[in-house]
Parts: sequence; C-alpha cells; structure tokens
Amino acid sequence: MKKGQVKWFDAAKGYGFIIADDDLGDILLHANVLRNFGRGSVAEGSQVSFSVQQTERGRQAAEIFEIVAPVETAGTVEAAQVLPELPKVEGVPLEPARIKWFDKAKGFGFANTFGSAEDIFLHLEVMRQYGFSDLSPGEAISVQVVEGPRGRMAGAIYSWDKPIETKGS
Repeated sequence: MKKGQVKWFDAAKGYGFIIADDDLGDILLHANVLRNFGRGSVAEGSQVSFSVQQTERGRQAAEIFEIVAPVETAGTVEAAQVLPELPKVEGVPLEPARIKWFDKAKGFGFANTFGSAEDIFLHLEVMRQYGFSDLSPGEAISVQVVEGPRGRMAGAIYSWDKPIETKGS
C-alpha cells in the first residue's frame, strides 16, 4: 500500500494523477478505480492510500483504500464570500441521494434524496471539504441535509456507501 496526494483529477476526461510519497513520479488514477471505491471524482489535494500496478505505460493506481479530503480549500476568499462557513452537521442523519445535476463552473448543483422530489442544494466548497471535485448526474451519494439560507442544502457529502460504514459504530 502506498500513500500520496491527488495532483489533479478530471471526471470528464476520466483520469488524473497522484503524487506518491515515494518520489518515483506521478501515478495515473483512472476513473474506474475511483468508481470501484464508490466515487466519481476526487478533489485536488486529497490524501489517498492505494495500491499500484506497473503497466507498459507506467505506474497506475490499482485500488483505492482511503481518501482524506484536503483541509485548506474552505479558507479561500472566494469561498468565504459565497459560503461564510461550513454548515454544522453533528447529529444530522445520513441520507442516500442521487445527483440531479452539478455545474462545476457555476460551483453548485442539486440532488434528491431517495423517495423525495425536493431538491437539495450542493455547494462546491462543501464538496471539496469532503473530497469531491465534481459530481455526475445519477451518481449516488450520501448527504447530511441542513437548512441553508435558501432551503435544504447538503452540509456534508460522502460516497454512497457511507451509511453502511457507520452502522456498527
């Protein structure tokens, strides 16, 4: 198992790169490897634990074991202007949801929890704090929904299998 940091990942292209702690060069991160982990994207700067395989074209991540979101992104001036602080989610239950649409250029989008047509606002800065860089329509996620200034919004966003991970704790 290796550790490293996501250099960049482009969900539209379907790949990105990890800078490994071993200083042997970048490692390809393919979208299929992320999907096997239950994610469609990963934020730049996220810390990852992964296994590597050597291919004809170089090293690539074979399996992701853990993703830890970057910590510095919420402190930017732009983030403070749009989202003064991250919502408090302590004690808020996780709900399964699907992405309705998300526009990275606009910095927001919407999701729906299962069984409800009511929209949940998704803010890019909240996504980044939880390790996501982009979300695709139909992608399954788990959210902690809070009341925001204009209605329901995701205060926290996780991979779709997060509720399964927390049942025993």
